[in-house]
Amino acid sequence: MKEEKKLASLGKAEEGKSGKLTMNQNSNTRSVSDIVQARARKFFSKKTLHQRLPITQWLPKYNLESLEGDMVAGLTVGLTVIPQGIAYALVAGLTPNYGLYSAFMGCFVYMFLGSCKDITIGPTAIMSIMTHEYSVDKNPDYAILLCFLSGIIIFAAAVCNLGFLITFISKPVIAGFTSAAAISIASSQLKGLFGLSYQSESVIEAFSKLFENIGDTRWQDLTLGLCSIVVLLLMRKLKDLKITKVQPDDSTYVRIGRKMLFLISVGRNAIVVIVAGIIAFAAKSDTFTLTGDIEAGLPAFKAPPFSTWDNGTEIYFSEMVSNVGAGIIIIPLISILESIAIASAFAGGKTIDATQEMYALGMCNILGAFVQSIPVTGSFSRTAVNSTSGVKTPAGGIVTGLLVVLALAFLTPYFKYIPKATLSAVIICAVIFMVEYETVRPIWKARQLDQIPLWGTFLTCLFWKLEFGILVGVGINLAILLYGVARPKVNVSTVLRKDESGPHYVLVEPRSGLFFPSVDHIRGQVTKAGVGPAESSVMVVVDCKHFTGIDYTATKGMKSLCQDFERRHQPLVFTNVTPGVERGLCSLIDDIVIARSSDQIDAAYKSSVASSAANGKVEPSNDHLSRFSQGSNATVENGRVD
Repeated sequence: MKEEKKLASLGKAEEGKSGKLTMNQNSNTRSVSDIVQARARKFFSKKTLHQRLPITQWLPKYNLESLEGDMVAGLTVGLTVIPQGIAYALVAGLTPNYGLYSAFMGCFVYMFLGSCKDITIGPTAIMSIMTHEYSVDKNPDYAILLCFLSGIIIFAAAVCNLGFLITFISKPVIAGFTSAAAISIASSQLKGLFGLSYQSESVIEAFSKLFENIGDTRWQDLTLGLCSIVVLLLMRKLKDLKITKVQPDDSTYVRIGRKMLFLISVGRNAIVVIVAGIIAFAAKSDTFTLTGDIEAGLPAFKAPPFSTWDNGTEIYFSEMVSNVGAGIIIIPLISILESIAIASAFAGGKTIDATQEMYALGMCNILGAFVQSIPVTGSFSRTAVNSTSGVKTPAGGIVTGLLVVLALAFLTPYFKYIPKATLSAVIICAVIFMVEYETVRPIWKARQLDQIPLWGTFLTCLFWKLEFGILVGVGINLAILLYGVARPKVNVSTVLRKDESGPHYVLVEPRSGLFFPSVDHIRGQVTKAGVGPAESSVMVVVDCKHFTGIDYTATKGMKSLCQDFERRHQPLVFTNVTPGVERGLCSLIDDIVIARSSDQIDAAYKSSVASSAANGKVEPSNDHLSRFSQGSNATVENGRVD
């Protein structure tokens, strides 16, 4: 009987345990299923649809007015991107057709996924020179693979919400990089302008080779190139004249005339290239250095190359990636920087969804690789043309893309007559305005310390390599940030008693949000304000409101500071202390004084007065205020000593 009862009790216990286990499993299952359902509801919501597919926001509201603006803007941008695409392919060290292959897919994709109506995606000067940097032996397969991998990385970064990393690359770093890249690109085009043929990898080498070969200059190319530059700059200025601005009281014919002048100005690249091509076609075959034959027709839609051939040897994917090296990281980074910076500039005060822009840019590169595109991003010059041409929606990209497709299908046989000197002139006139010399003075006025990453980035990019310049600039930025954390500014101010007969206490306010500055720094600032042993009866209050934590080293230093004040019988109080800071202070300082309100500060003050009287010290009077402003050239401004 006892055995049966024992077995029965064990059975019930096991049954109870299994029941509890089953309930826990069901609870866990329900919690996981609830999370999945909540995520699914959020992902398939109307808000997410509009956010991740922006075309669903503007397409239902599309009208004839939007169609007119998009048609004009798309046509204008198309006339700009065709000559630029041909020229930028040469910068990348590839044949001109690859520039045109890169100019249409981004326009189509961005129409569906882009959140900024003004941006145009395509080949740019900086992307081209970076592609040239990492395309091994000018092999187009490397450029196409770079485009595909860049798209994958950008898209993955968007999925992981890594857009915040862009904030570590400050405006001075971007300005230095852009300016150096513009000078590098312009110097690389001097050989085409002078009709010379040589290889150069840096600015110094480009000018050195130019002077070495200056005796072989073809005067025909130089004359045509210089004339093209002058005409391009004059036509660029035309759109800024009052004659091109449409006025409300203008008649229909006057409006048409003004718009035609505006189109002539923004379409200057195409006009100059066409005129130069006609001149070259009419002249003898050896008069100018020409672009040469371009592969006709549209590119085949096929997967990007995951292997290539070099002198009869097949190079597989892993080796191609190894040969590309840091380009896999640098090119996506620069692509994101350019595109988001342009979107912010043309947002009109609206908030930019950086994640969505990264989704769009990633897909533009991924799908572009299937039509043999080189890496692409937003173009500042073409985006400016798009905006001033009156674009209404991203649908303007359809017109631009179709114009490029038509040029590939029917006009490529005639592109071989385009003189290289004219293409060099187009590139030089496009990049000289990328040198951001106008930012030097505002940066100096705003924060002189930012000149260090600006010039560090600029000089490294110019005389070493572009990718190293970005790393140097980011490194300098981080060093400045860490120095500011370690040695933050400490504000010292005096708080008077209610009857204004003297100082109530001295407020020490370290301006940092991470960790306490060094104790020597705090003590130096307090002494600088005149609160030293001679004024040891004045209470000092340290405001911790800008801090979220405190490290072990700072805690030990604060203990030393407290002991120093205690030896002089000078009261030291901490206020606005967060739980994290309090735990750090209390771990090593037993008798620390923490005031959680103004009443507690008053109580601490009264206690200090009583303690001073007991030690034979006189309560400080209003005369002491002058001493607070005389230590080490400290000055009082609005009651605050700096």
